[in-house]
Amino acid sequence: MTIDWLGIKNFLMFAGQKGFEENFIDGINVFIGENATGKTTLLKCIYAACECSNKKSDDSVTKDLSGYFSSSKNNIREINQKQNGEASGVVQVRSGEFEYRYDVGETRTDITKWVYDSIRSIFIPTAEMLSHSKGLLAMTSKYGGLPFDYTQIDILVNAQLWETKEISERNTKILNMIGSVIDGEVIYENDTFYVVKSNGLKVEFSVEADGFKKLGLLWRLIRNGLLEKGSILLWDEPEASINPELMPLLVDIMYVLKNDGVQMFIATHNYTLAKYIDIKKKNPDDVLFISLHKDRGAIKTARSNNYSELKNNPIETSEEKLYEAIIEKSLEEAG
Repeated sequence: MTIDWLGIKNFLMFAGQKGFEENFIDGINVFIGENATGKTTLLKCIYAACECSNKKSDDSVTKDLSGYFSSSKNNIREINQKQNGEASGVVQVRSGEFEYRYDVGETRTDITKWVYDSIRSIFIPTAEMLSHSKGLLAMTSKYGGLPFDYTQIDILVNAQLWETKEISERNTKILNMIGSVIDGEVIYENDTFYVVKSNGLKVEFSVEADGFKKLGLLWRLIRNGLLEKGSILLWDEPEASINPELMPLLVDIMYVLKNDGVQMFIATHNYTLAKYIDIKKKNPDDVLFISLHKDRGAIKTARSNNYSELKNNPIETSEEKLYEAIIEKSLEEAG
């Protein structure tokens, strides 16, 4: 299963009847935009639809969409951005002939036309969660109301699952790529995650280097067999806390997954990551770049399979401003 199309109207920052509407590719879809242009919102809407497919046709067990954006048990007032005379907010996701629809004003999910087979999906949030593993899920189950949304709880649940008995050749390749950087492998025992180093030293996840935590989480997800052919990976700012020297490795892993049939949705601000994704593609249709920008209060988009041809690209704009500042500083010093 792949996600082919997403449409949003009057939902959070996508106010107005035009809202957001885009078709996607089976490969790597990259969202680029300034803060508050909706990149994470798009990822979460897709993820919510994927997770809803795991609930079959029972409305009573589907998660309310607002729970992917807030830990509050109360409805989020700002989630519905309808204007006077306009319809309430709606989120629609399509996969082939199937459609997921969430009517925000009625907090109702219509899954009668949605996928009946589970769509395997993983959402990796920006926030690092494995360091908080001890007792968190038990507290959430008993008390609720903790300051974490569904995506943050779900990634912890997925990382705690059992490892697969057999490891495919592809997974072995990726695990070795990551293991060579973090110098070990990730284990879960006594409600705590550790990185077991090659010399046998066991390092608790909370004291590991931040960049290694991100790679360690990816190691764990792959070892658990959660990123297989036909699954969907949604990754919010993969570059966060990653040393720029590791960007090529990160992108190489993305392409190994993509070539094995994993559809990806990436949100980034980072020039180095976006450029590596672009230059490492083998075919033009391996990647789709989608830029989001504000125009008189509305979010508008541009798309291209080539990074250099992407219009209204805020990353390029910031690079140009930096270059201009460098030139200006050099002129001042020379004068």
